[in-house]
Amino acid sequence: MKASATTSMQLGQGLQMTPQLLQSIRLLQLDGLQLELEIRRVLEQNPLLELDEETSANSVPDVSDGASDVAAFDELPESSMWDVRGSSWSGDDEDGLHRIAATESSDPHLRILQRLATTLDADDLPIAAFWLEHCDDAGYLTRPHAALLGEAVATFGRAAHAVEGVRQALLSGDPAGVAARDLRECLIAQLDALPGRVAGRGLARRVIDEALDMLGAHDIAAVARQLQRDEADIHEAVRLILALDPRPAQAGAPSENTAVVPDVVVWHADAGWRVALNPAAAPRVSINAGYERALADGESSGPMREMLQEARWFTRGLSMRYDTLLRTARVIVERQAAFLERGEEEIAPLTLKDVADAIGMHESTVSRITSGKFLQTPRGTIEMKRFFAVRLEGATVSGAAVRAMVRRLIEAEPALRPLADDAIAALLARQGVHIARRTVAKYREQLDIAPARARRRGARPTLLARAG
Repeated sequence: MKASATTSMQLGQGLQMTPQLLQSIRLLQLDGLQLELEIRRVLEQNPLLELDEETSANSVPDVSDGASDVAAFDELPESSMWDVRGSSWSGDDEDGLHRIAATESSDPHLRILQRLATTLDADDLPIAAFWLEHCDDAGYLTRPHAALLGEAVATFGRAAHAVEGVRQALLSGDPAGVAARDLRECLIAQLDALPGRVAGRGLARRVIDEALDMLGAHDIAAVARQLQRDEADIHEAVRLILALDPRPAQAGAPSENTAVVPDVVVWHADAGWRVALNPAAAPRVSINAGYERALADGESSGPMREMLQEARWFTRGLSMRYDTLLRTARVIVERQAAFLERGEEEIAPLTLKDVADAIGMHESTVSRITSGKFLQTPRGTIEMKRFFAVRLEGATVSGAAVRAMVRRLIEAEPALRPLADDAIAALLARQGVHIARRTVAKYREQLDIAPARARRRGARPTLLARAG
């Protein structure tokens, strides 16, 4: 048999990560303080640039000459949780975004995914992103586990045990307990993740497994009877349980005491909502006109020409950041006007894709421009990520809105006749929101509200208020 040589040609689409493209991406994801430090650094290194004190921060300079750059960075697939398909734009395994300095996002899910990127296989990261995208801010799944598992298997074409294995990696990761189905699974995962031998771990696990409801009611004697153990042993186990975190996704969050300078200001005027960039968070930088003319008219050295080109790249990237931020904020305010007017119960379902479609950009661009950015509104200064809300399955309202409804009903309940979870579900059904009793219990736990029997006694547990 003669061996035959064959030649094949394959067409592909790639994207060259140029320095100006990397800089544009980086400017998008910087928060206000980081942007200020970056501008100071660039001004010190490039004498052709100067801070523009006169230009209004609310007017976005024309970036038409940078249209190709805008298109380039907007088409980049996101290497973070928001691009669940996880496709790569290059032929190799290197992600060009890894060369960009990571920032500490206030989005808990993004922080977790950034940590996972160092331990999970590249093929598993999109699956981890999927699980995180369907977790609430505390770290619990927002939909039934079986439904999410089936959806992930269909989306990624992976076996169910592989998809579930990624969730188990989240459960045992840092922080432990993320992507749990309920409080019980979350606390057990944290117990299992404790290093070395821990006194009382076995009994603490039994308490969580078999008597969490009694513990939520602070009935230590009942727990001791249930497990046939001395009350002293139960107290020891409870101390270990109280050291666990019922909101694991919030672990390692940036300090809330840090002063926040809003990036966008929102106010109501003339029967409508107005949106503008905050001048204090949107400094303008321009190229010194005299230097630019001199370099254009006369002979200049290579380094000076490079410095001029870098100055043009930076001012263009800065303008694109401000333009994208303002357009994104306007869409968010338009879609969440009811929330701004009437409160949390009116927060509408909103996804990154909704905003991306409205402004004609990729979801990854919206993800970057909303991370770490804040809106100053009549309802306070709110992080832009908080305006995104998952639609409640089978309903037209968001889970965040229903959670606010649950809180309102409990706050208005009779002191001596607190509402059970099934009663809350029935009241919500009268308002056109049909959810199961277990969903009410989940939202109540997320709000750190005790079950009805504990509220009747006046008890307000902290960690164990989640035990519905």
